[in-house]
Amino acid sequence: METTTQKNIVLKDTLKRSIVKSLSYRLVIIILDFTTVYIFTGQVKLAIGFMLVSNIYTTVAYFLHERLWDKIKWGRATPVD
Repeated sequence: METTTQKNIVLKDTLKRSIVKSLSYRLVIIILDFTTVYIFTGQVKLAIGFMLVSNIYTTVAYFLHERLWDKIKWGRATPVD
């Protein structure tokens, strides 16, 4: 992902930043998934199972989605020299 600073310098996320962003987002989602399933079912094992399965494939999907959008130039401002 790129952002423009006040001096119109375009910054691009590193692979490491994308990984850390993906993992921190997933931590929030893991907590929400577990809590939601537990509230509706009252079953810890079911909540843990759903949380694990759901978050493995969605973490990979989120990471790939971020990296793909990092390559798409549409919607980005052109830096001004």
